[in-house]
Amino acid sequence: MASVPPASTATSGQHDAHTAHPPFLAHHFDTPQQQFDSATLGMWLFVATEILMFSGLFCAYAYFRMQHPEIFTEAYKRHYLSVSWGAVNTVVLLVSSFTMATAVWAAQTGRRQTLIAMLTLTLLCAAGFLGVKYIEYSKKIEKGLLWGKLFNPKTYSGSYGHELDAVAAYAEPPAPAAAPVEAEAAPPADPDAVSATFTAPAAAPTGALPADVESVRLTAEEKVRNMHIFFGIYYVMTGLHGVHVVAGMIAIGWLLVGACLGRFTPAYFTPVPMVGLYWHVVDLVWIYLFPLLYLIH
Repeated sequence: MASVPPASTATSGQHDAHTAHPPFLAHHFDTPQQQFDSATLGMWLFVATEILMFSGLFCAYAYFRMQHPEIFTEAYKRHYLSVSWGAVNTVVLLVSSFTMATAVWAAQTGRRQTLIAMLTLTLLCAAGFLGVKYIEYSKKIEKGLLWGKLFNPKTYSGSYGHELDAVAAYAEPPAPAAAPVEAEAAPPADPDAVSATFTAPAAAPTGALPADVESVRLTAEEKVRNMHIFFGIYYVMTGLHGVHVVAGMIAIGWLLVGACLGRFTPAYFTPVPMVGLYWHVVDLVWIYLFPLLYLIH
């Protein structure tokens, strides 16, 4: 953990209501180092609460996956989530972690221009992440892939690469078999025989339907009917993560303003590593969300 150089105007044991101290040193701290250690402890406690909150969501994910493994498998097989977009967002957040770590180093070493540049890049990465999530959400909302009672899938086949064939099978039942056709039989050889009718065989199916097509169709219905559970988990976990990304952008923007004003120096840089720690946690949560939602099948 980085240490804070002692301030020349505030030393341990001398700080009281009547002793001058640097403007960045809060009145109830004796030294900048004590202030930095207190901020670090508080930040780690906050991070612990965040981990506990997301742990509850991960437990919910595990429970529903054990109860309905078929819907998670079906979501992967039918590409309801775009692995490509998820991978792009993963790379974007990893890059933002690097730029944020560099920003912390720049603040500690007094490299103001580097600090401004790295914070700006981190903000751009965060905006890019939210832009990708906007595209993903828009596609799903357009197709009715929502949660709970709002789940109303529509047939779709487009450039996005999604084929909702199971949904189509559920929404459009197969046409009933052709009714038996009665035709007059050929005149019997025996004129005394009574004319009879016979039932012509039904027309052969044009498609290659499986013998147990009804059972296959019921299975597809069940998968589609329960699919709202998967999307409920998806929107809660990714939505909450997105809220944290927005909060991180606000904090990074505040740091950027402070860096432009020359507020951070080697003697005082406490807010930068604190926001950096928060941002690394946000990135870490996504590192778990990406394989759980997009890759595991």
